[in-house]
This record gives sequence, structure tokens and C-alpha cells, in this order.
Amino acid sequence: MAEGKYAYQHIKVLLTGGGSGGHVYPLLAVAERLRSIAAAEKIDLDLSYLGPKDEWVASLAAMHVQLGTIISGKLRRYFSLENIIDMPKFLIGLFEALFKIYFMMPDVIFSKGGTGALSVVLAGWFYKIPIIIHESDAVPGLTNSISSRFASRIAISFPKALEYFDPKKAAIVGTPVRDAVTKDIPDGATAKEQLGFDPAKPLTLILGGSQGAQRINEFIITNLSEFLRETQILHQTGSGNYEKIEYLSRAIVGRYQSGGTTKKAYIPVPYLKEDMKFALAAADLVIARSGSGTISEISALGKPSILIPLTESANDHQRVNAYEYSRTGASVVIEENNLLPAIFVSQIKSILQNREIAARMSAAAKNLWKPDAAEVIAREILRMNG
Repeated sequence: MAEGKYAYQHIKVLLTGGGSGGHVYPLLAVAERLRSIAAAEKIDLDLSYLGPKDEWVASLAAMHVQLGTIISGKLRRYFSLENIIDMPKFLIGLFEALFKIYFMMPDVIFSKGGTGALSVVLAGWFYKIPIIIHESDAVPGLTNSISSRFASRIAISFPKALEYFDPKKAAIVGTPVRDAVTKDIPDGATAKEQLGFDPAKPLTLILGGSQGAQRINEFIITNLSEFLRETQILHQTGSGNYEKIEYLSRAIVGRYQSGGTTKKAYIPVPYLKEDMKFALAAADLVIARSGSGTISEISALGKPSILIPLTESANDHQRVNAYEYSRTGASVVIEENNLLPAIFVSQIKSILQNREIAARMSAAAKNLWKPDAAEVIAREILRMNG
């Protein structure tokens, strides 16, 4: 990304993107950096958001980002009857974006992709507003593939993604990670105690993504006794799966309580929001899907990981993400069709019981993280004004 001074001291920036935490959390990280730079350099910054109304954008409101919403429809590369419903929604969202952006008239638009983002990008292009997009995955989604044609700058996380974009506009900057995950990180023992675990025993963090992972949940609960012989477990189940998983785990967990009283061997939670920092700090191993947001947070804290790609992900991007990330030695990949207890336990034991292997994976993960990603994007947004 280019170097240089900013054209004006009053800047209006419009953020867009949504549909999951993986789309909104990087927006939050960039918003944090924009606020920080604006305060330090006395820039009058006006931050707004326009996109779908969902649970994730509330975190932007806490950053004093003005929220606007549009109707959004999901774009698909394949035939589906749902397209009959979603295409009219997309067109309505486009007209809403044209109307709302006319009155907002931002100086720059930053898009993270996902649901609703293309409508905002197209409307911004119509008004000749500079646009920067960010692609976290190794293989871009349909929204960013189309948006890239109208963007002035393209920020990417994986080198492989350069194959899909104009190299004159694209640059590898990494994935922005919010301060809530990377700042003031406690040591592992302290974090384990705070979460209710035995600090002297290994802890595995299982992440199913913001919406949970049904097959991972079923696999874990079916084989929970075997896994608890090797490690304590903090399990993010997803909100829709929590009650069932918590109920099924009760009879099993009682046999593995540390000290028989206060310390827990297994704790299921619906979703880790503000506690994600403590969960990652406490973890000796992370087991997760291979969405780009999850990978970036694992990498930021240098955690060894086992990645289980979602087989139905668009363009098979999770599988590509997982193998691109694991090539460096930071992670082990287990495909869903190889998700067998013996293989799983063997991999867990090889990492948790071998400090040299764990240390190598941790170092590889840290080396992949680009801690200045949000800063680079924020400064590029400010430079694009005018």
C-alpha cells in the first residue's frame, strides 16, 4: 500500500460487510485503528456503516459508528431456488444503498465482503467514491470477486489470493484482528484459572465458528470421554447447539472433574465474544474450522491448531485456507471424512505431549501473523480520500 500524507483533515468513511463475525470483526479492527490515527493526527473522522441488520454490527455501534441498514440477498455461483427470493432482495438493497449513500456521500468506502456489501460497493462506484476491499480467504467469494472490478485498492491475507485479482491494485496485508483479542493478553495459567480450569493441565479450545459446527459438535460429544483422558476442553458450540450439547455432556463430565469440586474438565459455551482473548490465551491447542477470521486470531496468539475445513464452503475456500496455512507447519489439517477418534486423539497427543512440536507450531503461527494489518488498511483508507 502506498505511502504519503492525507489530503484533508475531515474524512467521512463508510464501512460495509456482514453476515458473520468473520466479516464484521475485521471492520471493527480497522475502525479502532481509524479512531486511533484520527485522534493522534487531529483528523475529524466521520465513521458510518451500511449493510445488513444482524447481531454482529452491534460491536460497531459500541465504537460510535453510525449504523445504517439495507435489505440484503445472498449471491450464489450455483443454481438454487433461493436465488428467486434473494435476487429481488439484492436489487432492493442496491436501490436502498444508492439512496442512502447519496445523502451520506462518504469520501471512501471500505468493504469486507459478505452479505449486502456488493450493493454498497456498486452504489459507491456509481457516485465515483474511492473503494478499498479486503479479502481474507485464499479463494475470494463471489461478492469480492465482483467488487474487485470496481475497487481502487484490494487488500488480501493469503498470497494465493493474488491469483484472482489485478496485481496492480492488490497487496498482501494480512487480516485485521480486533484489540479485544490481541491486547493485554494474560498468561496461560491465569487465563485457565479465570475460565474455571486446572492451570496445571493442558486445555484444548474447540471453535465451531460464530454459527457453530454441527458435525464437529456431534463428533466431540460422541467421543468426549476419550478426549477428556488427554485434555481439558473449552467448547464453543454455537448458540443453536448449546443446550443440547450441555445436556448430553453432563453425565460424562462428572467423571473427569479436577479435584472433584470447583475446577471443570469440560465447559461448553454458546459463543465466545469478549472472552475470546482469555480462551485463546488459556488454550494449549485450538481445534477449529478454517475460516479466515478464526485462522487470523489463532495466528495472532501463536496457538498450535488442528483445522477441520467445512466441506460445503463456497469455492471450497475453507479447505484451501487450511492447507495454505498448514504448509508453514502452524497447523495440522484433518478432513471431515477422516474425522475418526483414533486419528484425532493421536494428533492431540502428539501436540500436547511433545513440547518441541507445540513450540514449532506456535512459532510458525506467530510468523504468519501481520500485526499491522489494521493499521496499514486504515492509513490507506485515509490516503485514498481526495
